[in-house]
Amino acid sequence: MKDETAWHLVDADGKVVGRLASRVAQILRGKHKATFSPHLVEGDHVVIVNAEKVRFTGDKWNAKEYRHHSGYPRGYKAVNAETMRKRHPERILLEAVSGMLPKNKLRKVMMSHLKVYAGPSHPHSAQQPKPLAL
Repeated sequence: MKDETAWHLVDADGKVVGRLASRVAQILRGKHKATFSPHLVEGDHVVIVNAEKVRFTGDKWNAKEYRHHSGYPRGYKAVNAETMRKRHPERILLEAVSGMLPKNKLRKVMMSHLKVYAGPSHPHSAQQPKPLAL
């Protein structure tokens, strides 16, 4: 008997990235449920709005780098957090939550249950997400 998955709405305005990401990762994984099992995806769906208004502690806006490599020679690219906030503010939370989930085949499924939006509006009102106090 599988539980019905719930939808949660999180307002990221003024929240610290790491603390928010760790709580969202627990919900996506299903650790808040009594039926938690590490080899199953039993977590809920999470919708995060106002991702552009998150905050870092310390000097992470300038010091933190988001790195990737294209696979080609000289294909290494690094962008600091401030530039990432201007270009793709939702990716800051996506990368933070992804890093807190297990590194196996379940991560992709759990990440598909996470929806992040830079502004205050989202297209998931039909699912009636319940506000989640963090």
